[in-house]
Parts: sequence; C-alpha cells; structure tokens
Amino acid sequence: MIRAARRVSIAITLALCLVGLALVIWSAERLVEGVVGTSVGFGVSAFVVSVVFVGFDPENLAVGAVGAVQGLPGIAAGSVIGAAMVAVGLAFGVTALLAPMQFAQAPRRVLLVPVMAVLLFSALAVDGLLSRVDGAVLVAAFALSLLELVRLSRRGLDIRPTGEVAESLERGSRPSRARALGLLVLSLTGLVVGSELLVAGSERVLAHLDLSETVYGMTLLALAVSVEELARELPAARRGRPDITVGNVAGSILAFFLCNAGLIALLHPVRIDPSVIRFFLPVLWLTVAFVTGCLATLRVPRWAGGVLIALYLVFFVGAYVG
Repeated sequence: MIRAARRVSIAITLALCLVGLALVIWSAERLVEGVVGTSVGFGVSAFVVSVVFVGFDPENLAVGAVGAVQGLPGIAAGSVIGAAMVAVGLAFGVTALLAPMQFAQAPRRVLLVPVMAVLLFSALAVDGLLSRVDGAVLVAAFALSLLELVRLSRRGLDIRPTGEVAESLERGSRPSRARALGLLVLSLTGLVVGSELLVAGSERVLAHLDLSETVYGMTLLALAVSVEELARELPAARRGRPDITVGNVAGSILAFFLCNAGLIALLHPVRIDPSVIRFFLPVLWLTVAFVTGCLATLRVPRWAGGVLIALYLVFFVGAYVG
C-alpha cells in the first residue's frame, strides 16, 4: 500500500514538472513573439530589438524568480549559473564539435564583456547573498553594457540576437499591435503558472531524491529548461552560419549574470550556497575564460568543442560527487 502510494506520488511529481516545463517553454516562445511584434509594431527597429534582447532567456528568468520567491535559492542560482553552463559549455561545445566555427572579428572590449559580467556577479555573490542592492547594481551594469554594444555596433560590430528572438525576426512576422499585446499578457500568465508548477514539482523531486536544491538547480533543472539552446544553435552552424557570434556570446552571458540575476535579486534576495563559491563558479570561470580565449583567435575548432563538453561534464558530475 505504501509503495503504491509512493509510486502515485512520484507520478504526480513528474507530471507537475513536465506540464510546468512545457508551459514555460511554450509561454517563453510566445512572449518573445509578443515582445518583438509589439516593438516592431510601434516602430522600433529590428536592430534595436536585437541589441536590447540579445541573449534574452525568459524561461530561466521566470523559473529563477519563482524559485527565489518560494525560498529555493539553489533553483534561483541554478537558473543563472547552471543555465549559463548549458548554453556556453554544453550547447556551444557540441556545436563546435560538429560544426567548427570562425568569426570575422573579435574586438577586445567585447571579449571583456562576459569576463567582467561574471567577475561582477562573483564579487557580489562571494558574501553569500545577492541582495536587492546587488540586483540594482547588476541591472545597471546590464544597461551600461548594452549602451557599449550599441556604441561598438556603430563602429562595425555585427550584433544579432540568438534563440527565440533570432527566430522571430527571421520569420519576419508582423502581428498587429492588439495581437502582440495579447500575446504578451497570455505568455506572461503562462510563464508564471508554468514556473509555479515546475518549482512545485521540483520541491517534490528534492524530497523524493534527497538532493540538495543547489545541485538539482545547477544540473537537472538547468539542463531541462536550457537544453533547447542546442537545438537552436547547431543547425545554423552546420549551414555555415554560426548562430553564436562574438556579440551573441557576450549577450548570452550578459542576460544570465546581469539581467536575469539582477532582476531575480531585485524581486527577492538570493542566498548563495557555499558550494557555489567553492565549485560551481570556478568551473564556470574556466569555461568562460576558455571560450574567450577561443574567440580571441577568431575560431572555435573541434578540439575546443570537446574541451567545453568536458568542462560541462565536470560541472554536472562534480556536483553529485561533491
């Protein structure tokens, strides 16, 4: 009887997680369509949309915010650090392994952007808490970084968005203002409801598996929410048009460590587990430094993709070994 009840409980937990995840992903895609459609509908240029929303990742922002509000700081931190490792380590590594990339330019100031973003995040997190003041600092740094990218773009840097923003702009769809605004409302509602379901299911998973919420947030949850990055990046790279350019890599890091982390901390302060400082951030640092070094050479060969995948495996497996 007890075993049967446990099996039912596990089934309900998995169902909550799957429904929440599906709703979050669907709503995030509709949100981007609504944002882009509204922006273009009100006369904002595609270029400005590209710069402002480069690296935009509403899925992780929504899940991280709900995790923080519900007192699960490990999930909030995982939505930033773990998701960044999926995008920069796993997805970028697999893409390079299957389709080596070359870039036309790599301005030094742009190469410093991801490094400085992670450095600022680390400096604010080292005391064990991302406060609302820290969140304000991160969001302000995000705004200043965008202004710098705009300035560099006027000097010839090609800045293009990744992920859903790129897909929405490439489709060239121009929904009416009313439809775009309706999509915004619908998608925001779906994101909140889906994130609540996903986080509620995650709490049950933590109870069943006896996992640390930080380990779970950094690995399983981050992978589930962000693994679609691979599906978007690889096809374009194999066609000889790598989706992640110098500006896009910088933009992805900006989105995770400045925009998302800042907004989450503004909404609710986030406690940083000591394991984040001791293990997760150092591995992330190695990954970002390696990617930056590759971009400085204007190419990411196959062997570099293998190194990035190995770094992600160290991050993932090391979380459980530790």
